Amino acid sequence: MATDTLKKTDGAGGASAIRRVLLDNGALSALVVLVVAMSLLSGDFLTTQNLLNVGVQAAVTAILAFGVTFVIVSAGIDLSVGSVAALSATVLAWAATSEGVPVVLAVVLAVVTGVACGLVNGALVSYGKLPPFIATLAMLSVGRGLSLVISQGSPIAFPDSVSHLGDTLGGWLPVPVLVMVVMGLITAVILNRSYLGRSMYAIGGNEEAARLSGLRVKRQKVAVYALSGLFAAVAGIVLASRLTSAQPQAAQGYELDAIAAVVIGGASLSGGVGKASGTLIGALILAVLRNGLNLLSVSAFWQQVVIGVVIALAVLLDTVRRRAGSTPAANEASGGGGSGGKRARTVQYTVAAVLVAAILGGISLWNGGSSSGGTTRLGLSVSTLNNPFFVQLKEGAQAEAKAQGVDLTVTDAQNDASQQANQIQNFTSGGMSSVIINPVDSDAAGPSVRAANKAGIPVVAADRGVTKADLATLVASDNVAGGRQAARALAEKLGGKGKVVVLQGTAGTSASRERGQGFAEGIKAYPGIEVVAQQPADFDRTKGLDVMTNLLQAHSDVNGVFAENDEMALGAVKALGAKAGTSVPVVGFDGTPDGLKAVAAGTLYASVAQQPKELGRLAVLNAIKAVDDKKLTAQVKVPVKVVTAENVADFS
Repeated sequence: MATDTLKKTDGAGGASAIRRVLLDNGALSALVVLVVAMSLLSGDFLTTQNLLNVGVQAAVTAILAFGVTFVIVSAGIDLSVGSVAALSATVLAWAATSEGVPVVLAVVLAVVTGVACGLVNGALVSYGKLPPFIATLAMLSVGRGLSLVISQGSPIAFPDSVSHLGDTLGGWLPVPVLVMVVMGLITAVILNRSYLGRSMYAIGGNEEAARLSGLRVKRQKVAVYALSGLFAAVAGIVLASRLTSAQPQAAQGYELDAIAAVVIGGASLSGGVGKASGTLIGALILAVLRNGLNLLSVSAFWQQVVIGVVIALAVLLDTVRRRAGSTPAANEASGGGGSGGKRARTVQYTVAAVLVAAILGGISLWNGGSSSGGTTRLGLSVSTLNNPFFVQLKEGAQAEAKAQGVDLTVTDAQNDASQQANQIQNFTSGGMSSVIINPVDSDAAGPSVRAANKAGIPVVAADRGVTKADLATLVASDNVAGGRQAARALAEKLGGKGKVVVLQGTAGTSASRERGQGFAEGIKAYPGIEVVAQQPADFDRTKGLDVMTNLLQAHSDVNGVFAENDEMALGAVKALGAKAGTSVPVVGFDGTPDGLKAVAAGTLYASVAQQPKELGRLAVLNAIKAVDDKKLTAQVKVPVKVVTAENVADFS
């Protein structure tokens, strides 16, 4: 009877090994499920190139998250890491490029900047008694503002020697992945093998008990936030290296991804729990989600919903596991400790790894490495779909793709150059026939487009060009010329005299720079007109309303307004009230449906119409021609025209 029992136990042990490993690692379970699901749904997912892409795309989030892990383990929070990353990269690029500082010293200066921001956060929390949420929220704003001040709102070229951090070793191994691994190992050593790491767990578990036991809690907290700032600086340098430029608006929202990665990885926001391996798995889950959803052509709007749901499910799985008491610690307490228990767990992990590798390998062979078939597949990365102009561009592209019988995958970069780089990478590894890019920034789009060039995939640019890359063609209106036309229309309406304000778009974007440049050049021809104020409103109607309301307090005698898009112009119209269209003409840009309605109603004096649907249609048409190796012109011009009440019927 005893022999039978042993046999049953041995058989069950091998069968349940992977189950126990997955139950003990909720985040790992979620990652395995996601990888298997994506592999089954897309033959392009489980390829060497795409898996390397996932690693690259996880790198920046993971490095930021490693730093945030220290803070969360000690029961704090750091909302400033995205801004600190952008500031550190901007300092490096500014020092090395604009000020002629030696590159090595510039790198040190960037790292010191990150550490200094962390020290300020720690001091505010420890000695200023500010809640971590408030202290780091303040630093989020300060860091972003300083990066804009230093860069004057424009991207700064990154030193070539540092840009190699965004390259590959041996032509296949991405350097960002290596940096991520190194920073992960450093995190694990600090958490598990250092006095500071043990202090973090003690403070997070019970701060008062840690203080009474002799820990210098305030100093330890300052050190923890300094570490977070250090890791943010490294992440910013890696991010800028990938884009070959320091973007003042880079890494927006990355602090939320970093926190999500840490929590998905099993850390508790109450403190005292967390580990480096869990954080890495959390970052990989986010990267796999975004990569897989791109490959599956999931709507850009639905992607946000899916990501939120999966994050919630991953954390819920881990919570259920913890409540069930299936942690390694619990197993040890019930008799699984000792060297025998450790050996058993090692065997279990090995068996689990082999089984997972076998499953993934089988799926890879079954898929055959590609799901492209014989259909022409186009990928379109739009700078943002939070703007009616680009929504119309997308609609024009989708209508033409449907008419031509081709598959079109649309992604939303959300005005994030690094996210757009990831999307172009996914299109490249996904075997797209051709790629259409509406760049967030022309310089930052260069590396990812060059990678598509290297893979033999023709790239068409829409609305804005791409720097230092080969394009099949550029389908665009001339933003600079449009800015000049807007200046002329407003100046003539004012009779060549008056005071005007300019509402600028998102700082650092090429559209804002080019439209502003054209308006500035055009208005110089009218010396009687004075530009009394220029303020960014981020291409957003609500911000346009708020900024215009504030400007009217200081410039109540303003005679005219130029907004770099219709959304901000409509916000300005709302702020002006009865003055709009009567004593204060407002000129917008884009010719959106709402803008044209306002022109017809007389509240908006004019809009520079770009015909976004035609831009999208021609971009798809030229992408198909590029796939068929047909000859294309270097640039396809879409006419731009000032629309006023006299000709608005022709456009409506």
